[in-house]
Amino acid sequence: MEEAVMKPTKKGGGRLCCICNLRRAALKRPKTLEQICRECFYEVFEEEIHQVIVDNQLFKPGERIAIGASGGKDSTVLACVLAELNRRHNYGLDLFLLSVDEGITGYRDDSLETVKRNEVQYGLPLKIVSYKDLYGWTMDEIVKMIGLKNNCTFCGVFRRQALDRGASLLKVDKVATGHNADDIAETVLLNILRGDIARLSRCTSIVTGEDGPIPRCKPFKYTYEKEIVMYAYFKRLDYFSTECIYSPNAYRGFAREFIKDLERIRPRAILDIIKSGEDFRISTSTKMPEQGTCERCGYISSQKWCKACVLLEGLNRGLPKMGIGRSSRGLNNDPKKDKDMKQSNGTKSIENKQCGSLDF
Repeated sequence: MEEAVMKPTKKGGGRLCCICNLRRAALKRPKTLEQICRECFYEVFEEEIHQVIVDNQLFKPGERIAIGASGGKDSTVLACVLAELNRRHNYGLDLFLLSVDEGITGYRDDSLETVKRNEVQYGLPLKIVSYKDLYGWTMDEIVKMIGLKNNCTFCGVFRRQALDRGASLLKVDKVATGHNADDIAETVLLNILRGDIARLSRCTSIVTGEDGPIPRCKPFKYTYEKEIVMYAYFKRLDYFSTECIYSPNAYRGFAREFIKDLERIRPRAILDIIKSGEDFRISTSTKMPEQGTCERCGYISSQKWCKACVLLEGLNRGLPKMGIGRSSRGLNNDPKKDKDMKQSNGTKSIENKQCGSLDF
């Protein structure tokens, strides 16, 4: 942020905005390195997002759109910009805020207060769904059982499904998320490092989940994180800026630092990584997972049980690591082992609390 805001100029000096040539430049765009004034920055920032929406036909008039709202900078700016563009360009959309309460004391409870203020500020109805209601567990309870090593796996899987279930309650046509260019570049690198061909083939798509219950779109696909921060800062938007207390050592963090280092050397690197991801071609001989539905809850899954049901079953049996990595395969591929485990220790079965409380 500090790098992008221009230093005070000498008396009588100062560059003019390279776009309007009328007002004094107030910042240097991280994406293009242009020196522009605030007013022109707002205009080009919003216009670029509008162009992405139009070029990719992300929305249709009359659609109900849920904005995934965490209270952070990305989702807050997304709510602000989409509300403005919807009015300015007459998209004809019904917009809603959709939040997930993971049950993280001192983090999510505070950020949800921000979302509730955003509801009033932007005039958008808010729906909150919680892990406790859907799964019978909070993240605080999960971390207490499993520790900090694999907690992000549980949270990521549960959150993705919780968003879909909340979207079903709102009866929306699509979910818009605040994933930005930095996020997508990080995901490309992570999928390469993990050798995850299935995710690598779709992680740069601007619309995903079209074969699932509710599609998701990323209007910020080509928007730099630094510019989102600058927009929120100059507009004085109300957002929550604290990082999750359970993710200081998340694997993604290392990819994020690498992306930041690249950006400092060559800002264009972020878009180049996304372009590379878009141009990857998967060999026809590579076996891809076949999409089906979970036998337990009906959610999309390439296995007999979806990942959320596998993880939840492990938690309910007092065997939380059962759903992590290769150890989860026993549930999907070994019926005898699965049957034996159901009888162990008399722990409560997933039958008592299915993955989520809604059927797809």
